[in-house]
Amino acid sequence: MALYEHVFLVRQDVSAAQVETLTDQLKTIIGDGGGKIEKTEYWGLKALNYRIRKNRKAHFTLMNIDAPHAAVAEMERQMKINEDIIRHLTLRVDEHEEEPSAMVRSRGGRDERRPGFGSRDDRDRRSNASGNTADKKPSEDAKPSDSDKKEDAS
Repeated sequence: MALYEHVFLVRQDVSAAQVETLTDQLKTIIGDGGGKIEKTEYWGLKALNYRIRKNRKAHFTLMNIDAPHAAVAEMERQMKINEDIIRHLTLRVDEHEEEPSAMVRSRGGRDERRPGFGSRDDRDRRSNASGNTADKKPSEDAKPSDSDKKEDAS
């Protein structure tokens, strides 16, 4: 059997539960055709770069499929009939990736905020590092050492 990566986009006004139901229906079609779904990833509701059928956003879902071509062709035929699916793309691949896709990995880093990132203290540190010393308080480190005093005296 051949390996495929399949991504489909569902209209923005459909709920996430309905997208999950639609994904289960597609799994059934592939299963009936003699194939299996290796992995399914729901990427969430994302903004589109341009409108597709009057939609500015869409629910994205990725499926890694191990199935014969006839099962994939039947799944794509059913997708063309369904009004909720606005786009789909199926690619044949040599092997599936075992780790999460790039979309899932990038979402993990964005959710976790670094402490102090974008805060007023962070901006002050950046301005002080660039040479702005108006806000700096004199510290003990700024006092001249004994060797500096001797050089000034000579």
